Amino acid sequence: MAKFNKILVAVDGSEASRNALRQSFKLAFDEKKWITVVSINPPYQGDLDLVGVSNISEVLKGPGEKNLVEARQIAEEENASIKTRLEEGEPFQKIVEVAE
Repeated sequence: MAKFNKILVAVDGSEASRNALRQSFKLAFDEKKWITVVSINPPYQGDLDLVGVSNISEVLKGPGEKNLVEARQIAEEENASIKTRLEEGEPFQKIVEVAE
């Protein structure tokens, strides 16, 4: 199996992304490896002010933050260290940006 020094895992709350995270721990079998977990919120394209939402940015961050909390819990269960990032934008673009 190839050795990796840096691994990026994008999580979206799905079972598939949780499994990908667990598999990444197998690839990073020692503490010299960096696992970065990213969750991406899609860009805001509406007008929540009209429906009375005053804390729009906090509401929009909620799902992504929840995904990262879950990722930290999985990492703790697996005795693994991860670095987390919450991004906003088009997922395919942000994943590439974070990877670079």
